[in-house]
Amino acid sequence: MTFKKLIISVTLTLSIAAAAFAAEPTKTPAAPDSTAAVATPAAPNTPAMSEQRTMAAATAVAPAPVKQRQLKANKVVTLSMFAVIIGITLSVVIWAAKQTKTAADFYAAGGGITGTQNGWAIAGDYMSAASFLGISGLISLYGYDGFMYSVGWLVAYITVLLIVAEPCRNAGKYTLGDILSFRTNPKPVRALAAMSTVAVSTFYLTAQMVGAGKLMALLVGVPYKTAIIGVGILMVGYVVFGGMTATTWVQIIKAGLLMSGAALLSVLVLAKAGFNPIHFFDMIVNSPDIQDHVTKLLIKDGKTGADILTGVNAGQRFLEPGLFLKDPLDQISLGMALVLGTAGMPHILMRFFTVPTAQAARKSVIVAMFIIGAFYVLTTLLGFGAAISLTPQGIISVDPGGNMATLMLAEQLGADIAPIIGDLFLAFLCSVAFATILAVVSGLVLAASAAIAHDIYVNVIKDGHADSMSRSWLPASPR
Repeated sequence: MTFKKLIISVTLTLSIAAAAFAAEPTKTPAAPDSTAAVATPAAPNTPAMSEQRTMAAATAVAPAPVKQRQLKANKVVTLSMFAVIIGITLSVVIWAAKQTKTAADFYAAGGGITGTQNGWAIAGDYMSAASFLGISGLISLYGYDGFMYSVGWLVAYITVLLIVAEPCRNAGKYTLGDILSFRTNPKPVRALAAMSTVAVSTFYLTAQMVGAGKLMALLVGVPYKTAIIGVGILMVGYVVFGGMTATTWVQIIKAGLLMSGAALLSVLVLAKAGFNPIHFFDMIVNSPDIQDHVTKLLIKDGKTGADILTGVNAGQRFLEPGLFLKDPLDQISLGMALVLGTAGMPHILMRFFTVPTAQAARKSVIVAMFIIGAFYVLTTLLGFGAAISLTPQGIISVDPGGNMATLMLAEQLGADIAPIIGDLFLAFLCSVAFATILAVVSGLVLAASAAIAHDIYVNVIKDGHADSMSRSWLPASPR
């Protein structure tokens, strides 16, 4: 079996596995029953509460009419932007395929990526659809606790900078297995490292594929499984034909688009508050809808008597921890997972093999930290802005998990200028989210494919003696 067939079989297997796992959740959220989603928290068990304050709070949070929202993109505009994004990235793949001639080019872009370019690529690889849609949605529903996710992922790169980046560049060649087997018995270590890489990549990949299917199904009406298969075909093409060079530039393009979209939307959010941060947070605290939402959350958690907050106190509670992460141990566990887990992500570690020196590896981490930090500040603005402009109740009526909050916000703020601007802005952010999924999935598939091909096939099965044609489907470079 040639190496080309091996890569294709691995990537297709991962795609099919992701589709199989991702197909199941579509039955639950495919038709979000907005009425039930809004009505559930609106009927607290107030009869069981005897305290006078509790009864008053229950009256205060009696269900108010919530305007049912819908999120539906303009198909022509959105699909046109999707086509432009796909066309640009495929052009990059065709260009990269001409540059890729050896196994080193395929796995590590020949070590020819600069520190700045790699920093943007790391940011593009790291800022996934979960970051763009999920965190802002979490903030829009739970306030400060959603912000904790942003801070944790940013701080994680200090660990990568101080401990991981330089050793990866100095000891590694293509994969995490190269590093771990440097001073140990190589075969079992490589096998375990490859298994770990594939396991992590598969779980991460599944989440991204689910996001792609939901995004396409909800916004443009593309069937869920069709979207999964389409993304799978695109990512296989990116990886098989473009290798690390194509993946790197796709991630750089995606990071630029994502930062541009988030920055533009954040400017529109701040404009609503007159670019005054104090007024912005006053709007949060004084929003009746946010106050009502917080009070319902507290009652749902079983709070009684003086523990139930209303009015401004409830609005202030939205800016304090504990609405989502209620146990301090949960916060400690989350912090450790975010700070330490990032240093073990195979598709992130693989990026340090693409730069020529350890100094460039450190520079790439610093550049990535600034980009990622700026992005998470913007997602915080987007989350709180969505809570103000859309209300938590309106967000829940479209998606109980809040994942559509950013896209809903883009549509509304754009429509405040002109209806066509709302369509264009929504289509642009949908395309950016789609490009985000493509870029992250491509990095994951490349990491998993390299682990199986380089660690398992070449170094475990072939004992490191595979010829050049077995190592890569690419022709050997001219000597």
